[in-house]
Amino acid sequence: MPVYVDEPIWEWRGRCWCHLTADGSAELHEFARRLGLVRQWFQSKPGRPWHDHYDLPDELRAQALAMGARPLTTREMGARQARRRAAARRGAIV
Repeated sequence: MPVYVDEPIWEWRGRCWCHLTADGSAELHEFARRLGLVRQWFQSKPGRPWHDHYDLPDELRAQALAMGARPLTTREMGARQARRRAAARRGAIV
């Protein structure tokens, strides 16, 4: 399953950040582990699996892409989340 990373446009604590997400949580966690991220950094909201992600600092984005993450624009990431949210509301697996 693919892992996705969007554009680093979110500024926080003097750094730029992006989002790392995937179609499945197992793939996301394994990719994050290989990238050196800590599981406690995983962000999730109960009942909202389309929200699951890790915040990724800009300096790790190139490494994530080199490891096979697929780049998405901010708009593409938003559209992806909207599709997953709609699928969840229909009862489809997200």
